[in-house]
Amino acid sequence: MKLLRTTILTVLLLVFLSVPVLAQTRIATVDLRKLFDGFWKTKQAQTLLNEDQTRLAGEAKSQREDLKKAGDEYQKLLEQANDQALSTEQRDKYKQAAADKLKQLQEAKTALDQYERQAQITISGESQRMHDNILSDIKAAVAAQAKAAGYSLVMDAAGETANAATAVVYSNGENDLTDTVLKRLNAGRTDSAAAAPVVASPSSLLGGTNTPGVNSR
Repeated sequence: MKLLRTTILTVLLLVFLSVPVLAQTRIATVDLRKLFDGFWKTKQAQTLLNEDQTRLAGEAKSQREDLKKAGDEYQKLLEQANDQALSTEQRDKYKQAAADKLKQLQEAKTALDQYERQAQITISGESQRMHDNILSDIKAAVAAQAKAAGYSLVMDAAGETANAATAVVYSNGENDLTDTVLKRLNAGRTDSAAAAPVVASPSSLLGGTNTPGVNSR
């Protein structure tokens, strides 16, 4: 982030304090967050990610239910092992069964903890890959549009500086490429993607307030 802020400040100084550079540089802006939220691949990625989260959460829930059932069985075995109405031989039998069940419980709890940790890693990695792929597509579309229109620099109007202010302090909007780039991005939308349901808002996959964060498998 520090390097990025330094780069932005350097560019601004070169553009606005150097008349020769100002005369040669054509600057455009885009709203990167709007591009992310409006890109069809973002919506598709959100749907896929939600499906995976639901599947993993369902499996974890099933394991927790099995663990609770086994815990109830363990408690019942303990009660039988301490039932003075039973013979010593019977109580010893239940004590051994309770010890075996406790071992199973501990192993099942360890397995559940490992599964939930791995599920979080899986979802996080998938989300990051989706983010990187979509960002790559957006950057390519922005670059193509900027080159076609003769712009040498494109700045993110939604980006923020260290002071939580937008990096682009003022723009009259005449050189904003957001809508044009969005049309370019969505021109390749497939019929299946257009029909895919969006379970949650694409913005819920954004990694932070400054940088969009979704991706595509």
